[in-house]
Amino acid sequence: MATMAGNTTRAQIVAAADRLFYERGFEHTSFTAIAESVGLSRGNFYYHFKTKDEILAAVIESRVAATRAMLRQWEDEAAAPAERIRRFIRIVVTNRADIRDFGCPVGTLTAELAKLRHSSRPEAVALFTLFRDWLGAQFTALGLAAEADATALHVLAFSQGVAALDNAFGDRDFVDREVERMEAWLAARVPESA
Repeated sequence: MATMAGNTTRAQIVAAADRLFYERGFEHTSFTAIAESVGLSRGNFYYHFKTKDEILAAVIESRVAATRAMLRQWEDEAAAPAERIRRFIRIVVTNRADIRDFGCPVGTLTAELAKLRHSSRPEAVALFTLFRDWLGAQFTALGLAAEADATALHVLAFSQGVAALDNAFGDRDFVDREVERMEAWLAARVPESA
């Protein structure tokens, strides 16, 4: 029973840290802020995590697991690879409110860790790699294996660019137009049989 409560508390800490790292940045989020958001004393907090880097590793691991689950859900819900790719393209609309306020959670964390020359940057980049590989698999399934990786990177670049500009300008119409353009680009690339 104590272990289950400990796992729940640990999960609450990771969820709170994830949100705070996204909203405030890794460097500007203190142990105290995380502990307060969960309602723990620092002593109880240290029982679960000794360092901020341990929390960061847990946050990245949690994000990877959540991303894998989301991609599996898209695969379960959409049989056609083109529809799966459209779901990725529309992620900038689905997460519009957070992106407008805080940017892309993957892009902002990766950029911050790069600026800090943090040793966990490769683990954070693994989130981009997960999307890249998944998108590449979708393009391969569409019969575009020779250009699958290049097109996967193109779609990733689209999402990062739109997220950055939405965060900068907060222009809802811009986001909608760019999503429509990317969906038209995808439709032009999809073989008629798909």
